Amino acid sequence: MMYRFCIGILAWLPLLVVAQIDPQRVTIARDTWGVPHIFAATDAEVAYGLAWAHAEDDFKTIQLPLLAGKQMLGRHLGADGAAADYVAGLIRVRAVVEAHYAELSPAFVAVMEGYVQGLNDYARTHPKEVLVSQAFPVTVKEALRGALFSIAVFSGVDGAIRDILSGKVETIPDFQPGGSNTFAFSRTKTTDGKTYLNINSHQPLEGPVAWYEAHLCSEEGWNILGALFPGGATAFLGVNEHLGWAHTVNNHDKMDVYELAIHPRHKNQYRYNGEWRELEVNRIPLKIKRLPFKIHKKALACEYGPVIRGKNGTFALRFAAMYEIRATEQWYRMNKARSFSEFYDAMRMTAIPGFNTVYADRQDTLFYISNGKIPLRDPAFDWQATLPGDTAATRWTAFHPVEDLPQVLDPPCGYVYNTNNSPYRATGDPDNVVAAEMDPTMGIETYANNRSIRFETLVAQYPRLSYEDFKRIKYDLRLPDSLAYPLDVNALFRLDPAQYPDIRPVIEKIQRWDHDTHADNPDAAVFMLFYNYIRSEASQKGAVRGQVLTADACAEGLRHVQQHLIKYFGTVDVTLGEVQKLVRGDQVLPAYGVGDVIAAMYSEPYQKGLYRVQQGESYISLVRFPAEGLPEIETINCYGASNHPDSPHYADQMPLYLSQRTKPMTLDKTTVLAQARRIYHPGE
Repeated sequence: MMYRFCIGILAWLPLLVVAQIDPQRVTIARDTWGVPHIFAATDAEVAYGLAWAHAEDDFKTIQLPLLAGKQMLGRHLGADGAAADYVAGLIRVRAVVEAHYAELSPAFVAVMEGYVQGLNDYARTHPKEVLVSQAFPVTVKEALRGALFSIAVFSGVDGAIRDILSGKVETIPDFQPGGSNTFAFSRTKTTDGKTYLNINSHQPLEGPVAWYEAHLCSEEGWNILGALFPGGATAFLGVNEHLGWAHTVNNHDKMDVYELAIHPRHKNQYRYNGEWRELEVNRIPLKIKRLPFKIHKKALACEYGPVIRGKNGTFALRFAAMYEIRATEQWYRMNKARSFSEFYDAMRMTAIPGFNTVYADRQDTLFYISNGKIPLRDPAFDWQATLPGDTAATRWTAFHPVEDLPQVLDPPCGYVYNTNNSPYRATGDPDNVVAAEMDPTMGIETYANNRSIRFETLVAQYPRLSYEDFKRIKYDLRLPDSLAYPLDVNALFRLDPAQYPDIRPVIEKIQRWDHDTHADNPDAAVFMLFYNYIRSEASQKGAVRGQVLTADACAEGLRHVQQHLIKYFGTVDVTLGEVQKLVRGDQVLPAYGVGDVIAAMYSEPYQKGLYRVQQGESYISLVRFPAEGLPEIETINCYGASNHPDSPHYADQMPLYLSQRTKPMTLDKTTVLAQARRIYHPGE
């Protein structure tokens, strides 16, 4: 027993030697909603407090990206986790962090050191909450490896590997549920003379990419209220005293897939620039939960990057995130920007590999950019297709500067927006970026979606808009008259009930539906079930964007809907909220929205014929910048600040969220401390 105790002390000795932060110098103030407001003298101390507060609320989820970075996820999740560990090894997160670690600024390294110390201290004092023994202490480099893995997944590496292994090389991201909104209005467009910003992400409501809200405030100029993912050491979007920004996912060409020419007799040789080269072969050790031994799986690499052998060939992957570890530092610099010029300087890093960004500030600056770390590619090749993997001409090594990316600054019409639609529709005409002026090898999206069409329709109604008008647009729940989903389903509304008498009741419901998706809408449930079914079928059958659904296919989808409703509800006359629910613990509440309305909701089968919202409206922040003084902020999260079922903040924001209301928030330290429900230091 004493031997084991000594070994445990030795395991923590490196942490104790390098620890610099005194928790007594860090103050956590929990407000009425349990949201942490963290105050300290230095940024590093604030990062420590963020790690501690977030761990109090959701240490389990925070550990997932850390375990992925340490390639220990299989020890917790079994085979699924081991698959993630293999991908982390395949894309060489350890080697990439080592190679680029010196590129990080000392100020950011100090923030990361404070953050990991906070996590390590929490793990040391709460050992029963540690998911995998030996996972702690975690180092800064290991935390960065976890972040790199997460960003690679956002870049599509997991999907590309899956498609290669299955024999379907090209991916179809359009059929993945998701989306986000952001828009900003200048004072020339508002009735009260304030600048408005809508931060409205549509992330999963739970898990490693669900939002956590926090207020970070140091005496070194860090004062931001925003949201981050578990394991994040800084806000990824939010508002500080001077400015704010939001992100939406963009779909420019983030990854290239190369088909290798393999030697007919030597499977580990490939042709490159006219000569045969050896594939690099490594073995990745994988430890899977409940298995008493490790297994080893081969990992191949070549000039382009990781190599995967699939059903129809051998392919290599190359993506910008393989060569960049400064994404979190860029967000940190965006957090601390005090003006548009400082914010744009942070954007010049192009360390964040994707995301549209909409920005607004107290100086009434509006800005939109389709951000990304986009390679400079040879225009002689078709970069939207699988590329030849036998020539240096397709192996890019440099990237576009930020000035090359689609962007709009202070358009005369007074607004910018994005709803995951084309960057070429980011503001009013004639202020949009012209597609013909952009590098076609970037693979920039050109499509509209239901949310962009609906947003433009709504904005056109207001020569100037009030704050209530702004909110009405943000919370809009109506689809446009002609739908613009990736799969064209408009034939649905032209079905002749006489040709399909067996499904006449649901055809009639669809044809009288007003395209509204409030929870009490009597016809929207039919459409929600129809589109969920059709989208699932389309993904399985390899449909492509723009494919038109036939009348018979629409009828088949409605037939599935009618059978479902009769089986589980005994009638087709049910409201959307009777079928679609927001679920948290023992609360099962009616939920509004469908995919690709502005206030979007995406649901999946739950139980007894019900559907459960799993993605969509999540963290929302509505901001007004007056000419003087602090911004006026309202926020809401889908559930609450804590992920512990026994916490009073596990689901306390749900009623506001479902009624499309918000809670007032502030960046003022004095106000926060005066109104806080609990003030303490980490460890107390």
